[in-house]
Amino acid sequence: MDTMVGKQSIQFQRAPHIVSAASIVGKKEGEGPLGSQFDQIEQDPMAGQNTWEEAESALQKKAASMAMEKMPAGLPPVRYLFSGDLLGQLIATSFGVMDLKLPLFGLYGACSTIGEALMLAAMTVQGGYSETVLALTSSHFGSAEKQFRFPLEYGGQRPLAATWTVTGSGAFVLAPQGGKARISGATPGKVVDFGLKDSLNMGACMAPAACDTICQHLEDFGRQPSDYDYIITGDLGSVGQTILLDLAKERGYDLSEKHLDCGMLIFDSETQDTHAGGSGCACSAVTLAAHILPKIEKNQWKRVLFVPTGALLSTVSYNEGQSVPGIAHGVVIEHA
Repeated sequence: MDTMVGKQSIQFQRAPHIVSAASIVGKKEGEGPLGSQFDQIEQDPMAGQNTWEEAESALQKKAASMAMEKMPAGLPPVRYLFSGDLLGQLIATSFGVMDLKLPLFGLYGACSTIGEALMLAAMTVQGGYSETVLALTSSHFGSAEKQFRFPLEYGGQRPLAATWTVTGSGAFVLAPQGGKARISGATPGKVVDFGLKDSLNMGACMAPAACDTICQHLEDFGRQPSDYDYIITGDLGSVGQTILLDLAKERGYDLSEKHLDCGMLIFDSETQDTHAGGSGCACSAVTLAAHILPKIEKNQWKRVLFVPTGALLSTVSYNEGQSVPGIAHGVVIEHA
């Protein structure tokens, strides 16, 4: 059985394995530092579709299909799917996975969604409710900008604190065994709100939630940052990273030598004009699939704390003057 640890964490006694993973990204992401590590680079931003939203759905379908094709022989077919995206009513997901004919648990954790999906998939496998479960998410620069900010044609100048929404999709299949990486623990995050209202500075909005989850995780498990090769957040970017390090130090944890951020890994901010870094549900998902997971599987990294971060805003809440709360979900991934 799973064990409840501390105030809000979970330790998996029989840690589910990540048996396959897939990453598909857009042209800009393929031109970044991790370009050679992705499974597929989609050169057409429309992915052969008519709208940005349909393109994002197509990316989800491709990534999910690819991950299932890469499953080790002998495993039963995927039984359940946990997935979500940034769009209203999860339309990228619902239209993207429709043809897969899998029972769907639709999730919304903003850019932290893959953390939530992996956590729930691990709980499902560990609990014996399915031998194989698929965790999936996506984002698209065009669809996200269209929904959350302003039309690109408006020509508004992006502030330096802004991040660039990653176009892509990441997928992971979990099973009781059969992989070289396993999920040994998890710390579900709480909604944390410091009252910030700048939707173009999401790193600052999400950093308090990242700090809360990371510090609670360390307290729950009685660990120090040195017990991990790296503590990797989802998409705080350079601005959010600075805030996270300061907040964590106030709580007695020095993360400066152990912290990485997917948003800072996926783009070269100097040559690609992405300002603070990358963001979007796909940011942490494709970075995990293409860059982090292979290092764990090869035993180059023995244990990481993977902490996707999300800004919980909508066009409605923002236009009504509400703040931008954040959430972060922590997942412990170890070499199996």
